[in-house]
Amino acid sequence: MHRVWDISPTVSSTAPVFPGDLPYSLEWTARLGPGCPVNLSAVHLSPHVGAHADAPLHYANDGASIDAVDLAPYLGPCRVIHAIDCGALIDIHHLQHATVNLPQRILVRTRRQALTAWSEQFAAFAPATVDWLAARGVTLIGLDTPSVDPASSKTLDSHAGLRRHNLRVLENLVLDDVPEGDYELIALPLKLQGACASPVRAVLRALST
Repeated sequence: MHRVWDISPTVSSTAPVFPGDLPYSLEWTARLGPGCPVNLSAVHLSPHVGAHADAPLHYANDGASIDAVDLAPYLGPCRVIHAIDCGALIDIHHLQHATVNLPQRILVRTRRQALTAWSEQFAAFAPATVDWLAARGVTLIGLDTPSVDPASSKTLDSHAGLRRHNLRVLENLVLDDVPEGDYELIALPLKLQGACASPVRAVLRALST
């Protein structure tokens, strides 16, 4: 068995959410007891809570919803690159040390510890970095913060780059304990009809040697 790293935060009522997003909550619609053979729960949340995959619909009215995206980018060889304490933007020079024979999927660790409460102080991708990665054949980018764009951005230039290059994205990953290197990524979105995103249970698996 190859080691597996769970890179998904726990989705709970205290999970950080972008201001205005619906936080996670759970209610019981049935409880095990006399006359009832099962427990049944219902959950309410924005699909952007926790580790998630944005659909093109999130940033383009004519973009595909999450049930219509190709699953191939979310499954396969992946490289984790450390750019810890890189500042507000992940620039090209933060990644150049680890881009020889780059696989199609890259995840960037920017923090020493994943966010446990909402803060606007997080690293995002510089738009030029998105363009640079796409030119090198990358099809999916991910990071350990809430967004590929700064929280204050109104133009969402890096999201626009995702659309322009038809890239997929994973946000809110937990990469605290993951060494820099190559892995197999498994992070399939749910088939939520018409949705702008989906939670994922993202994991990394050690490659066979």
